[in-house]
Amino acid sequence: MAEGRHQPPKGVQENGARAVRWIEEGKAGRNFTDVGDHRAHQLAAGEKLTDEQVKKMQAYFKRHSVDKDADGFKHGTDGFPSPGRVAWDAWGGDEGERWVGGIEL
Repeated sequence: MAEGRHQPPKGVQENGARAVRWIEEGKAGRNFTDVGDHRAHQLAAGEKLTDEQVKKMQAYFKRHSVDKDADGFKHGTDGFPSPGRVAWDAWGGDEGERWVGGIEL
């Protein structure tokens, strides 16, 4: 596998770690993917990502930004954390979206 060159910032790592905890608590839902689980663990561990992995993150956030409007997404709302929120944080959360959004490939 190619060596990564994109170091996830601290906030992205923290969101990944929170997602890992939620996944272990069974809050990810039945449609949660192995890819999301792997990404959460990667980010939580602070692993450097390859250009291809960053592209996948950019695509994820473009597809799933609408999930932020769903019930249980925001702290303090019923159903928090929703499976969509768990997945969002597994990919780095809002900090991850900002981070990869600023990377030119």
